[in-house]
Amino acid sequence: MSATPFPEPRGLGEAPGFNQLSAHGAKRVDLPGRHGPVAALDRHPAGEVVGTVLLVPGYTGSKEDFAPIVPMVAEAGYRVVSIDQPGQYESPGPDDEDAYLPAALGLVVADLIAELKSDIEGPLILLGHSYGGLVARSAVLAGADVAGLTLLCSGPAAFHTGPRLDALRESEIMLRAHGLAAAYGFREALTEELAGAQEQDLAAFRRTRFLRSSAAGLLGMGGALLNEPNRTHELAATGVQTQVVAGVDDNAWPFVDQAQMARALGTELILIPSSAHSPAIENPAGLMQVLLPQWRAWAEAHTRS
Repeated sequence: MSATPFPEPRGLGEAPGFNQLSAHGAKRVDLPGRHGPVAALDRHPAGEVVGTVLLVPGYTGSKEDFAPIVPMVAEAGYRVVSIDQPGQYESPGPDDEDAYLPAALGLVVADLIAELKSDIEGPLILLGHSYGGLVARSAVLAGADVAGLTLLCSGPAAFHTGPRLDALRESEIMLRAHGLAAAYGFREALTEELAGAQEQDLAAFRRTRFLRSSAAGLLGMGGALLNEPNRTHELAATGVQTQVVAGVDDNAWPFVDQAQMARALGTELILIPSSAHSPAIENPAGLMQVLLPQWRAWAEAHTRS
């Protein structure tokens, strides 16, 4: 592969004062889902509603991954709904690995969008982070009615290189052979090696979240990250406006892959400074400076149409 103009990634931690336990002011709700209730954080703006933003987390993630930006999105005039995907943390899911592939979870997200749109006026904007980006793409391909799609630190297809590829393979072996607790121990040791020890309350939350997740869900999502095909041209054919964003030090999908995906979708890859794979936590203000102008443009275009 030829050299890319993007910098080599390095690990970063949370921005001072921001993590999954940050105050968000949202109400904890359950939304209807085909596999049972979908746990969500739901916050309405204080004034006029510009639209609704649905946030979909990545592999091993949860609704709390967006906690720092929930207040910022609401203050910009949007109702913001951040979910646990089926099988994640507080959302139940089936004991079927195939139910966690992007195409299957995309149907769940498309159902949620239809439900939310029946209850609101105005545009709905969809954001998928990492694996959530693959799921969000599948939701659009399934016909979800969105004014725009933001792919955050997500790629066009399965991993084909990088440290996360090796970690996924090792995690699958550990999970199948020894279960959730052993798999989390492996993950925790790797995290501490790369980023140092976590604060006690945050470490406790992340452990609880992982152990409450579905083993089938982790295996199904992990398998998709090793096998998902490139559906970029299918997404482009829908005509849905798309934004491609990543942290400047993201170490998941190679930047060259994200940039090629962005160009195929008629846009450009935008890099968020002072962030890696989780800009919503590592640099929430910097992320909002990129997201909000594009979301406002989509909302205004939707209103005119």
